[in-house]
Amino acid sequence: MAFLESVNVGRTVDVPWGKLGRSAIDKRPVDGSVMIHTLGLAGDEVADQVNHAGPDQAVYAYAREDLDTWSAQLGRDLRPGLFGENLTTRGIDLSEARAGDRWRVGGTLLEIAGVRIPCSVFQGFVDEKQWVKRFTLGRLPGPYLRVLEEGAVRAGDTIEVVEQRDHEVTVDFLFRALTTERGLVPRLSAEPRINSFVRRRLGEPRNDRRK
Repeated sequence: MAFLESVNVGRTVDVPWGKLGRSAIDKRPVDGSVMIHTLGLAGDEVADQVNHAGPDQAVYAYAREDLDTWSAQLGRDLRPGLFGENLTTRGIDLSEARAGDRWRVGGTLLEIAGVRIPCSVFQGFVDEKQWVKRFTLGRLPGPYLRVLEEGAVRAGDTIEVVEQRDHEVTVDFLFRALTTERGLVPRLSAEPRINSFVRRRLGEPRNDRRK
């Protein structure tokens, strides 16, 4: 059974990484219910409104299993929220989930709308050398979710896949297309639900080239 291990939010603080100099990447687990709105979680902030805001990036999910994979590689414990995720999941393979899939989680209906692309702020916060490159090559990005129905969620809520799309564009496929295998980009048209996210990403400078 797939479920939420934790729900995480963060406040904007000054940071020494990135051009903006401010970030809310440090997410911490919240007790009790948290409302999820069209643009994100109640109590959660987004410092970079240009690159990390909007309905296509309202909620970021990362799997406990993938955190454990990185923990083994890095030789350190990785707590829920350390990768800046709002939802730490358990029991669902996020890399093999398909773009456009819809999940019922608590009182919400969520849709996979995009994928996390690593940046210099992420590298600085995690404090690992060449982290952007390592994270990209590791191919465990985690998806961004669009909010179709607002509602409350809490740790322990089940994740029910209520619609699974029938195409090849998994989260892993989308990540590779936007980072290391640009030749895959034309095949992303198989899933119209990610069109706005893909257009936005392709119109921006790539940040997976740093270090």
